[in-house]
Amino acid sequence: MKFTCDQDKLQKALSAVSRAIPNRSSLPITNHILIDAGNNEIVISATDAETMAITYSLPANVGEMGALALPSRLLTDFISSLPPDIINFGKNADSYQALLTCAKNKSSIEGINPSEFPPIPKNTGSTQFKLSASKFKNAIAKVVFSAATDDSRPILMGVQFLIQDSKLTLAAADGFRLSVCKIKLDTDQTATSFVVPARALSELGKLLVELGDNQFTMTVNEQNTQVEFDLGFSRMVSQLLQGTFPKYDQLIPDDWKTKITISAKEFIRETKIASIFARDGSGIIRLHAEASSGKLQIMAKAEELGNNESELITEIQGDDLKIAFNSRYLMDILQILENGMLIIEGSSPQSPGVIKSADHEDFIHVVMPMFVQW
Repeated sequence: MKFTCDQDKLQKALSAVSRAIPNRSSLPITNHILIDAGNNEIVISATDAETMAITYSLPANVGEMGALALPSRLLTDFISSLPPDIINFGKNADSYQALLTCAKNKSSIEGINPSEFPPIPKNTGSTQFKLSASKFKNAIAKVVFSAATDDSRPILMGVQFLIQDSKLTLAAADGFRLSVCKIKLDTDQTATSFVVPARALSELGKLLVELGDNQFTMTVNEQNTQVEFDLGFSRMVSQLLQGTFPKYDQLIPDDWKTKITISAKEFIRETKIASIFARDGSGIIRLHAEASSGKLQIMAKAEELGNNESELITEIQGDDLKIAFNSRYLMDILQILENGMLIIEGSSPQSPGVIKSADHEDFIHVVMPMFVQW
């Protein structure tokens, strides 16, 4: 096994696939990265052997084909520390030891038998379509933060994909908030639904940056147990979560008693300031909308430390409203609504609040209020 390649390209590939490496694992092989040298390219792979696998292809001058599994952390840290030069990669003929030279550096890394590396499946399913990388990346960002992070209800640790006609709807919920985003597809598709782990989608979003506005292919296998995202230079395979995703339509309020239309930039600025005080207090931000004056008060307090209050003049329709939200939940949604006008809808201090963009109808966020004494 012999090849040469650019240090920067190898570093990028290792960084990409290492996202599939688990933080903790009882299988030593999953702490390794597989390097497979083929015809004028090398394919680098990593997997947690349970839920996710990532492969990344890059051009190389291959003198001798072969494969080797090397420890992920050591290899990645080593390659990233090398200067931007040509890397000469070889293998000891009598062992699974890698021999690497770059500029003035010469190193060896002990590997293991590549045959121990779990096979990464190639999906061939009936559900397959192309998506714009930039649009899908933005859609992921709008929903993935609402997925649950604890495993008390495993199905909520994923994002539901609902395909109907020529529309893909992404939805995530953790019991306290709900995010829904819709994407228009180029062609009609057979109706289906499945749930992709939020962790896999978060890592996919980072890979999609390299594609820009180009398209990629998504394929779901016939058993509806696995999804593949093929970006051309990289491929991600993820197990689907099994179970029944909540019927979230009934969680979205049909109407409102108060509707606030406000500059997203102004609201984000004042909410960020309030969140500093909320962070050192109860973690709550209070909103008081006064319809007659068009005033929106944003308040937070840190017991025995201080409090913060700001006032914005905006458009308020309907009744006055007092409502409080978890500051982190509020900031999560505001971080992806940075421009244009924002709409906040509510009916009472005890009813869910709705936050959405006034400029785009493809996204809606519902968050449960916090109960406070006014």
